[in-house]
Amino acid sequence: MPGSMFQIGRSGAAAARASLEVTSQNIANATNPDYSRRTLQSRELVGVSATGSGVPSGVRVDGISRNDSAVVQQQARSSASELARADAELEGLRGIELALEESQLFEGLVEFEAALTQLEGNPLEPALRTNALETGRQLAGTFNFADTTLDQARVDSQARANESVSEINRQAAELARINGELVNAREGTVGQAALLDARDAALRDLSQQIGVETTFDDRGAVTVRIEGSPSPLLVDGISASQVEGDFAADGTLSVRVGAVNFAPSSGELAGHAAALSANADFQTQIDDIAADLIARANTAQSNGVDTAGAPAPAFFSGTDAASMALALTSESQIATAPAGSPAGSTNTTNLRALLDSLADPQGPVQSTDRALLSLSSRISAQETTRDGLAAIAENAQATLLAETGVDLDTEAANLVRLQQAFEANSRVLQVASEVFDTILALR
Repeated sequence: MPGSMFQIGRSGAAAARASLEVTSQNIANATNPDYSRRTLQSRELVGVSATGSGVPSGVRVDGISRNDSAVVQQQARSSASELARADAELEGLRGIELALEESQLFEGLVEFEAALTQLEGNPLEPALRTNALETGRQLAGTFNFADTTLDQARVDSQARANESVSEINRQAAELARINGELVNAREGTVGQAALLDARDAALRDLSQQIGVETTFDDRGAVTVRIEGSPSPLLVDGISASQVEGDFAADGTLSVRVGAVNFAPSSGELAGHAAALSANADFQTQIDDIAADLIARANTAQSNGVDTAGAPAPAFFSGTDAASMALALTSESQIATAPAGSPAGSTNTTNLRALLDSLADPQGPVQSTDRALLSLSSRISAQETTRDGLAAIAENAQATLLAETGVDLDTEAANLVRLQQAFEANSRVLQVASEVFDTILALR
C-alpha cells in the first residue's frame, strides 16, 4: 500500500510540475503573436497486480498539445491576404493620383484654352500671342512631367512587387526547412510545438504576399499551392519552387513558377500587379490625350496662316506625352486667321475652330477630366472595399486569437490549481512515508 501511494504521489507531483512549466511558458508568451497556447496531455496510469486485476498507479504524461484549428487559421490567412491585396492596390492607385495631381495636367489644358480665348479677342496683340505661345510651351512640359511622374509611380510599384516576390521565396524556403525538421520531431514535445508555431507564422507571412492553398500531413508538414487557376505547387516537402516576376514594356507584371504562368488573385503581389496594370492604362490614356491635342492643334495650324499671311507651321511636335514639345518658334506663327487671309488679318475663324475642337466632348480637356474622375472614383471604391475587408480580417484575427491565444486570467487560475495539486501530491508522499515508517515500527 505505501509503495502504491509513493508511485501515485510521485507521478502526480511530476505531472503537476510539468503542467506548471507549460502554464509558465504560456504566460511568458502571452504577447507573442506566433505562439499558440499549449496544454499538457495526461491520462490515468493503471498497473496490473499479481492476480491480474488493475492497480491504481497514478498519472502518465502523454505530451504537449497546442491549441490549433486548421479552419480558423485558413480563414485568418485568407482574409489577411485579401486585405493585403486591397492595401497594395490602393497604395499604387494613390501613387498614380499623386503623379497626375503634381503634374497639374488638367489645369495646364484649361490655361492653354484660356490663353487662346484671350487671343481671340485681339488676335494681333503681341503680348497675347506671346502668352498663348508660352502657355503652349508650358503645356507640352506638363505632359512631359506627367509622363515622368507616372513612370516614377510605376517604378515604385515594380520595386514593391520585387520585394513581394523575394519575400514569397524566402517564406517558401522557410516552410520547406520546417517540413524537414517536423519529420524528425518527436510527437508531443516542446520542439514539435515550436516548429508548428514557426510553420503557422511562415504561412501567415506568405499569405500576406500571395494567396495560398494548404494541406497538412500527419506530422504537420505542409504542402502549399498558390491560389488561383492554374494553381502551381510552391512547397512540397523539403522542396520549394521559385516565384519569378517579369515586367512587360508597358510596366505590367506577369508572374510564374518555373514554366507555369499564373495571375495572383490575392496578397500584396496581386495588389501590385493590379496597380501596375492601372498605371499602364492611365499612361496610355495620357499618351492618347497628348496625341489628340497635337493632332487638333496641328490641324488648325495647317488650315490657317500666320500674321504675315504665310502658311503656318505645326504647333506641337511629338507623338505622345513623353515626346510632346512646342514646335512654333515665334508668336507670329500662331494661325488665328483661316487659309487665304491677307497679312495682318483680324479674322479669328481658324482660332475659333481650334477652340471648338479643344472644347469638344471627346477633346483633350474633357478626356483628361474623365480620366481623373475615373481614377478618383476607383480610389474611392477601393477605399470602401478595403474598409470592408479590414473589418472581416479583424474579426477573423480575433477568432484566431480566441482559439490559439493565451488568456492570462485562465493561466492565473491554472497556476493556483496546479500549485494546490502539487502540494496535495506532496502531502500524499508525506503520508505514504509516515505510513511506511509506522509499519516498520510495528515490526
